[in-house]
Amino acid sequence: MKNTEPTRTGEVMAAIRAKVSGRALVAGDRLPSIRSLATAMGVSPSTVVEAYDRLVAEGLIRARRGSGFYVASTGLPPMTLAEAGPRRDRAVDPFWVSRQSLDADPAVAKPGCGWLPADWMPQGALRRALRTLARGEEAVLADYGSTRGSPILRRLLLGRFAEEGIEASPEQLLLTVSGTQAIDLICRFLLRPGDTVLVDDPGYFNFQALLRAHQVRIVGVPYTPTGPDPAAFEAVLAAERPRLYITNSALQNPTGATLSPQVAYRILSAAGAHDLTIVEDDIFADFEPELSPRLAVLDGLNRVIRIGSFSKTLSASVRCGYIAARADWIEGLVDLQVATSFGGPSPVATELIAGVLAGGGYRKHMDELRQRLARARHETARRLEPLGIRPWLMPRGGFYLWCRLPDGQDSAELARKAVEENVVLAPGNVFSVSQSAAGFLRFNVAQSGDPRVMAVLRRAMDSK
Repeated sequence: MKNTEPTRTGEVMAAIRAKVSGRALVAGDRLPSIRSLATAMGVSPSTVVEAYDRLVAEGLIRARRGSGFYVASTGLPPMTLAEAGPRRDRAVDPFWVSRQSLDADPAVAKPGCGWLPADWMPQGALRRALRTLARGEEAVLADYGSTRGSPILRRLLLGRFAEEGIEASPEQLLLTVSGTQAIDLICRFLLRPGDTVLVDDPGYFNFQALLRAHQVRIVGVPYTPTGPDPAAFEAVLAAERPRLYITNSALQNPTGATLSPQVAYRILSAAGAHDLTIVEDDIFADFEPELSPRLAVLDGLNRVIRIGSFSKTLSASVRCGYIAARADWIEGLVDLQVATSFGGPSPVATELIAGVLAGGGYRKHMDELRQRLARARHETARRLEPLGIRPWLMPRGGFYLWCRLPDGQDSAELARKAVEENVVLAPGNVFSVSQSAAGFLRFNVAQSGDPRVMAVLRRAMDSK
């Protein structure tokens, strides 16, 4: 009988090398036990022993007496996030859009950016809160933040949750440095390199960018006017077994769509059946005229984690986010925030936000902002109509319009041409895992009033 053991040893070694080169295993990670890997690969334990011994000799792994085998220093070059996934044209790369928007000269028009103009924000309330803060305790201006963040702001948030129907305890809420850091902490806490994460397609492009940094596999689910396609959602859970699903339930970015009650129940039912954790980013909640269904409300913070921040409604300069989740998970997340940030968000930021939220002006500001945005949505749609650019749907609120281009127009090409004329656009495939949104653009209606926007769009489309 032919001896196949050397070939099988090579297969085991190749499997470990692939995991290391793909960063599914990184320096310091413990390898599977000999018995468990033998069972998983259908080989004898002696084959795994031989493979591990050879990898130790190569210096790829090392043995710890009584503990097992661990990945040694891999010698891999630093990971470039722009290359962590498939290579993309820079005009449809999330980092390209972010850099163009964040680094733009004040004179540049930014209909593709993701925030409101400064003069749309509650400048008077912010200045009053700053003056009050300047006269307050010196510790707020000089000390580190506490591990869970400002008790005052946390109480205000818990009160807002209760109005929605979420009965959360103080132990279930953590303030973070930003909304993006909230997602980063959750990924550090729940994911390992190589895990699968589900996102909306189209969906917020920085979810994809951040997930690349965590070296996970990203899978998209088609998004409809009432939420993720339920049948596709159930199918991808069965086929891919994702660890997390990250979404906006209300005024989804980029489409502006809102989850329906029927879809919400099917999503939660499927998540329960497949042990899926859901991260619900509720950053656009205050832009809704009336609250729509929320997964966190229906679930009660069992397998749904709520995150949010104040950068869209108050100030992108005063950074602070939050995580609401199971109390035992919050404990672990607190430790992670201490390890990565040495404490919670800046006391200056949290006390400033608490001062604005507690004042009577915030609700008035949001009422006026919703009305102003409603006018801007309809005005932007009216101005796009002569170009043949039409909204996929008219959202109930918020500041995004997800628009379909005329047949034959490519949004990445339009973005390249527009940026040469100092107009930053957000092309559709930036938001699409499947790269199926080349015929779409996302417009920020609050940033689209500059006459140059439509003029540059027309020239870019005519020069095709």
